[in-house]
Amino acid sequence: MHRRIIVPSALAASLLLAIPASAADFTPGAPGIGDSYYPASGNGGYDVSHYDLRLTYQPATDLLEGTATILATTRQNLSRFNLDLGLRVSEVRVNGRVARFATSGSHELEVTPAVPLEKNKSVSIVVRYAGKPSEVKIDGWTAWARTPDGGVAAQEPDSAAWWFPSNDHPLDKATFDVSVAVPDGTQAISNGVLQSQSSRLGWTRFNWRSNKPQATYLATLAVGKFDITTDRTANGLPVLNAYSKDLGDNAGAARASVERTTEVAEWLESVFGPYPFNALGGYVPNVTSGFALETQTRPFYSPRQFANGANVSVVVHELAHQWYGDSVSVHGWKDIWVNEGFARYGQWLWSEKEGEGTAQELADYVYATRTAQDPFWTVKPGDPGPDDQFHIAVYDRGALALQALRNEIGDEDFFTILKGWPQRFAYGNARVADFVRYAEQVSGKPLAALFDTWLYQPSKPSAPTSAPVSGGPAARAAAPEPVRPASWKKIAATNSVHETGERGGH
Repeated sequence: MHRRIIVPSALAASLLLAIPASAADFTPGAPGIGDSYYPASGNGGYDVSHYDLRLTYQPATDLLEGTATILATTRQNLSRFNLDLGLRVSEVRVNGRVARFATSGSHELEVTPAVPLEKNKSVSIVVRYAGKPSEVKIDGWTAWARTPDGGVAAQEPDSAAWWFPSNDHPLDKATFDVSVAVPDGTQAISNGVLQSQSSRLGWTRFNWRSNKPQATYLATLAVGKFDITTDRTANGLPVLNAYSKDLGDNAGAARASVERTTEVAEWLESVFGPYPFNALGGYVPNVTSGFALETQTRPFYSPRQFANGANVSVVVHELAHQWYGDSVSVHGWKDIWVNEGFARYGQWLWSEKEGEGTAQELADYVYATRTAQDPFWTVKPGDPGPDDQFHIAVYDRGALALQALRNEIGDEDFFTILKGWPQRFAYGNARVADFVRYAEQVSGKPLAALFDTWLYQPSKPSAPTSAPVSGGPAARAAAPEPVRPASWKKIAATNSVHETGERGGH
């Protein structure tokens, strides 16, 4: 008989292979993802790849019941992890096994799996939950709007916690399947393409799919009674627009604006490159808010955006975000300029196309009408701070920076950059500094000083974006005041979020 002799070192090695990592090697995921403006937003320790949401919503009572299946990959050895949710949870399972859970703070769901999770492993998380979203307040505010016939989830920088558990920060984007059952005669609108709908026992279920990475705040849900129009673009992309049946006097202007979505998107492709998603559209629910939001593939518009008549400029703004903000999302909320400065500049380019004022004329008008003492110039679009994240300076001064760049490097390089940027960072995240580096690479020019002047200095630049008037101070003083461009009123009408003081952005 042959006996195998195991020497001590070999025995130790075999034991190491047989014994799993000790409990000390597993630690809780961070309760925030690391955003400098919103430390509690998002969570650490894992990345989500897909959300499958199966919901039932009763408009009469505002009761939402849901089962969320979340597919993720661990990024550390996890003993515990957090999700963001404001509704009441009844059960959590991780990899099929019942997990312990507790709540903390205003929206933290702390999940302790039955077995610790090893790094770089796939994990499935099932959360059963219910509640009335309109009764949920997080840090004193809500992203859920009740309507006469239902409810709507649409807000920035947060809206997910009112209707599904998530890793609620743009750094963790995922694909979505959203299935919603509502009483017959009521519709449920969400992102992407309507895959199917079916009715049974007085309820209709709508199944939506958004098949490209999507930030959680860009996921939307609207339940109510809508008039719906559908079409396809020349390239076969499905278009779906929805309008509450009770928009009153704003109904015609809303339709006259949003029905131009396809036209606007086709024009934006000539500016920003191929449209990045699987669907187009927009919706106008009967809400009392005044803002619009770039919810992915299907922007949200408040009826008040159309109180003074049709306004295609707001459609341009929200669709421009599909490239700048949705496909390429902020790395942190301090990078909001890479969303808003470009969406506002898209409006300026639309004005130029429509013959209602060039981008340069709009830039000159903004510069001339804001005195050096105006607090507008103290806001730094490149890092405005959480209190000024949606300040008008992020939009208008942010667009001024782009006009200054255009004048510095010329149209050829400038429009190459506008098309190239959404391709370089498609479906990902980027910082302001990434854009500066990219612009320098394309143009071959040092641009740090230009961007510092327009994005970071808390004072009015000494010269406008256009070439300075020659002849010294006397000649500059004699130069005529810029005439207000014809498009200005419509563009300014999209600033209502700033005027009303609502939390949110567009």
